[in-house]
Amino acid sequence: MQQIEWSDFTKVELRVGKVIAAESFPEARKPAYRLQIDFGPEIGVRKSSAQITALYEPDSLVGKLVVAVVNFPPKQIGPIMSECLVTGFHNANGQVTLCIPEHEVPLGTRLL
Repeated sequence: MQQIEWSDFTKVELRVGKVIAAESFPEARKPAYRLQIDFGPEIGVRKSSAQITALYEPDSLVGKLVVAVVNFPPKQIGPIMSECLVTGFHNANGQVTLCIPEHEVPLGTRLL
């Protein structure tokens, strides 16, 4: 495992956001959803593509808190510009389960 310095970790902006819209993303190469995530007044709403279709339906995602990297440069994914990276873990079957806070926290809160 590669070691990093504390200063490397502090560069990553992992923030809590709330999914405000989720829909199928048929243009993606791998099954995915288009998400709109509200990170509060400081950051605002960001778009993302997330390959989480195995364990989630779009309706179940709306209102869910997620943890995302918000300081990567935007990335073109098909017809959308992804503005953040939603985080998750692969389970034993290779399906992605979201990294979510256990309790309610203010939108935009940074992981420390």
